[in-house]
Amino acid sequence: MPLVVVGDYAWDVLIRANTQLLSGGDIFGEVQLAPGGSAANTAVWARRCGMRTRFVGKIGNDRFGRLAMDELEAEGVETQWVRTDAHLTGSVAVWIDHQGQRSMVSGKGADHYLLPSELPTATLRDARHLHLSAWSFFGDPPRAAARRAARVAKEAGATISFDPGSFQMIQELGADEFIALTDDIGIDVLFPNAEEGQVLTGEVEPERVAAKLAELYPGALIALKLDADGSYVLEHGQGVHLPPAPGRLVDATGAGDAFAGAYLAAWLTGVAPSDAARLANQVSAWVIERVGARPPWDDALAGTLASVQRTASTRHD
Repeated sequence: MPLVVVGDYAWDVLIRANTQLLSGGDIFGEVQLAPGGSAANTAVWARRCGMRTRFVGKIGNDRFGRLAMDELEAEGVETQWVRTDAHLTGSVAVWIDHQGQRSMVSGKGADHYLLPSELPTATLRDARHLHLSAWSFFGDPPRAAARRAARVAKEAGATISFDPGSFQMIQELGADEFIALTDDIGIDVLFPNAEEGQVLTGEVEPERVAAKLAELYPGALIALKLDADGSYVLEHGQGVHLPPAPGRLVDATGAGDAFAGAYLAAWLTGVAPSDAARLANQVSAWVIERVGARPPWDDALAGTLASVQRTASTRHD
């Protein structure tokens, strides 16, 4: 299995404001239900970019759980679900302000209760690469399950990528504690955004942030997501800044997950890290122009994904 993703699947309740909402006030806006979850988003985007992908997650025996199964099947993502009557399928309230920036309140659904004993160890041993999200590390469970997944996959020879997830959650846990819980799982590719990098390192400039992260996670390739400034990739002490692809910010939800999924789809087929980041910039730029983490395909996306796949194929050949 080229890529296995273990982690959260949740439904996003997207609330988008058209004007500023005052405390205690009322405005018109847009409210809709959309599939989400950082790990699931990454799995979907890797699959959309041509990478065979399997998602491992926990959902409730409820209507949202059945919708989750149908949704990933429609996306072509292979799945191994743990289903439970004890918890509802995860849900997240996503507030998108009138400038396109998003804030989230994550409910503790079934995805937060994945146990080590529920992991499909055969699948993890068969994985060439494992991706994890920090949303599986901010509480226990599911932290023990995520750490065991990393250990099983790594011992079988897989590479591992990791998304730090949330600067505010890292702050609440404590940067030192977060690093202690993640620096021993064998991370090969790290996908922080600028705010997460700053919280983890105390640095501000992308070059210094990436260099410090490379010290904290020895041997890891650092793919630093810089939003409107593109991305910065550091590998073996050599850094390169990739400019952003054109994009008008409507909703930033899931853009970082799209970046990670597109990056892995290219990098795992032999594309150079800088080229993978350039292509990931294009995919994430498409996402921010639309509402939700996994907007429906359109002609513009088809062209972008074709570019990703052609580049990956050429490099692989």
